[in-house]
Amino acid sequence: MARSYEDYIEYLNDTIQIPNEQPYLAIDLFAGCGGLSLGFEAAGINTIGYEMVEDCCLSYRHNLHSECHQEKITTETPFPQVDIIIGGPPCQPFSRRGKQTGKDDERNGFPAFIEAVRRIHPQIWVCENVKGLPEQNKEYFDSIMEQFRSLGYEVEYQVFQIVKYDVPQNRERLVIVGHHGGFQFPLPRDYKITAGEALGALAFEIPENAAFLTPAMDEYIAKYEAASKCKNPRDLHLDRPARTLTCRNLAGATSDMHRIKLPDGRRRRITVREAARLQSFPDWFEFCGSEESQYTQIGNAVPPLFAYALAQQVIEYLKGVK
Repeated sequence: MARSYEDYIEYLNDTIQIPNEQPYLAIDLFAGCGGLSLGFEAAGINTIGYEMVEDCCLSYRHNLHSECHQEKITTETPFPQVDIIIGGPPCQPFSRRGKQTGKDDERNGFPAFIEAVRRIHPQIWVCENVKGLPEQNKEYFDSIMEQFRSLGYEVEYQVFQIVKYDVPQNRERLVIVGHHGGFQFPLPRDYKITAGEALGALAFEIPENAAFLTPAMDEYIAKYEAASKCKNPRDLHLDRPARTLTCRNLAGATSDMHRIKLPDGRRRRITVREAARLQSFPDWFEFCGSEESQYTQIGNAVPPLFAYALAQQVIEYLKGVK
């Protein structure tokens, strides 16, 4: 297991590579920029993405060299016949920060995902979402589980601490899997990668386009932390995993933004590449679009190393049923 910056980056870049032979095929619904697909492709599962945001589709195609259909996914969207369906139905309707309109929100992607499973009936499907869905929206979550089970699947779910899967970030996500018996969730690792191990020298450098916090922003943050009785400053701590990366604390200039405090006392916003490292994207992965779009893509993504761990278990399952 990686114990230094050089070890971790070598491990990350060597692991998340797309092999020439990919004996399995999956469709990725609500694919974003391809974080989930990237982990599955690295494990040997070719993917076809479906995503409505243009910049996400461009990033997907550029890096995965797979097709990504730019369209709004509905219950009428046609899909090819495959053995695997993966995806992350939009989670805004169920987010703690949102209005939690849930099933009545037009952004709810579960009806389309369930209909895709019904029509294709793959050997296995994997759905990723916000961790609070089972508790905060129990009635709707139970109905989702019942709909999946009515299609003939054993359905299991688990909330994962992503930091236990080689991702240097305290992130928790819900994973739901439908199978026909014998699937095993990936086991957690013992060692947690720190932000310092992931960023290395980048954390102490001043990039050409560095965005420094102004004195007014520093003052506002100090008041915010005092009012909220924050025991630990929200700066990035290199001796521990990072806080959860989100669209809000990456793309927006808020008191909660991810920032690095330099030795001279100045604070700067973390760069796109630093954010990508903390999400376990390899350095060769290039994001398309404006800087704000790139931050949003990263904040929305499934960390590829965690996706890789899931994909390995999917392949083990498929080997057992073939």
